[in-house]
Amino acid sequence: MMEPIYIADYNYPLPDERIAKYPLAERDQSKLLVYRQGTITEDHFYNVGKYILPDALLVYNNTRVIQARLEFHKRIASADGNAPAQGARIEVFCLEPLQPNDYQLSLSSTRGCVWKCMVGNAKKWKGEEPLPGPPLKGRELNWRAYKEQVLGNTYAVRFEWDDETISFAEILDAVGELPIPPYLNRKTEESDKITYQTVYSRIKGSVAAPTAGLHFTQRVLDDIHARGIETDEVTLHVGAGTFLPVKTADANEHTMHSEIIAVPKTTIEHIIAKLGKIVAVGTTSMRTLESLYFIGRQIAEIRGQKSEIRNQRSEISEIHVGQFEPYEAPVSGEWLGVKEALQAIVDYLDATGQQTLHAATQIMIKPGYQFRVVDQLITNFHQPQSTLLLLVSAFVGGDWKTIYDYALGHDFRFLSYGDSSILTRAKQDD
Repeated sequence: MMEPIYIADYNYPLPDERIAKYPLAERDQSKLLVYRQGTITEDHFYNVGKYILPDALLVYNNTRVIQARLEFHKRIASADGNAPAQGARIEVFCLEPLQPNDYQLSLSSTRGCVWKCMVGNAKKWKGEEPLPGPPLKGRELNWRAYKEQVLGNTYAVRFEWDDETISFAEILDAVGELPIPPYLNRKTEESDKITYQTVYSRIKGSVAAPTAGLHFTQRVLDDIHARGIETDEVTLHVGAGTFLPVKTADANEHTMHSEIIAVPKTTIEHIIAKLGKIVAVGTTSMRTLESLYFIGRQIAEIRGQKSEIRNQRSEISEIHVGQFEPYEAPVSGEWLGVKEALQAIVDYLDATGQQTLHAATQIMIKPGYQFRVVDQLITNFHQPQSTLLLLVSAFVGGDWKTIYDYALGHDFRFLSYGDSSILTRAKQDD
């Protein structure tokens, strides 16, 4: 039985004026808190390369935020027989694809796709009633949305349109709204389309930015490379669950959201070569990298049960890192080394002719977690009583309050558009 983690112990005062509502004019001018072995100093982010481990591998999340919020209006018959009048406003927030269930396939779909969505004013949307989509500027398109199935607090929504030359990604780009965080308490502005994307974002799918990466500029990346620090990338599409507060008194009773990760085989090989010097840009990269160990362990156990793998692609697609798997003994009864676990993934991908690992993770990193892959973390300042604050606490050996007290006392800006920190992992008993 796990020791309770009282979320009330991870609270701190965060005045509204300390939440950055807009980014700085220049991304890399943000402040940088530097934490190592209990010592705190500060600098500006454009100097972050000075504090990264020598000869390190910096890993960032290349996901790109999609314009996932759509506004529909019901059509009601006009009393005078003219064109239908505009009825109730219904907001549809696309969370993740269902059919096809691959992000890139779904975004490139033509004529139709199905997404898991949050629906605002859902009571006004009756049965199979189609909602007409808003017009695309400069293009003729008859498109509509159907509410197909209730999925707890969300819905399966089917989108259909009559032009096979237009993809769903183009529809979202044309009429969707970028979903900035709710705690900014403002509407999305045109500038957010640029400032709420990292400079290295390229794989569409997130509904929230991996905000630790928002501070990077090409100037910073060039400086990092000039110092002999290498970079690589992973993909984790950030879901709306990233904003869910912990509402249970014991954080262990909170349910983490599951997210799909994609990691190229070459990146895993790069990580193996640089073990002991891995730097994660943001908590999404952290969760992806740490999940790799448990994925490798599962693969090693599967391979141990079979004389050969052949071309069993389905096995890897079914691999899912559970929320509390890091705190449970492995099925085999033996702990696997980090290098061996990562090599098991590479061997699997080679055996099945795949170039990229695709899996799901629900991992919860909390105090008591044993880090296996990441040695440094670049991250922003997170909300009180959040799972991200639990992750930070685990990484710095419980010293999170010292860090946050310093940030509050030295005019650091908080949350998505706020300032940054680079944290070096506390020593652990391996």
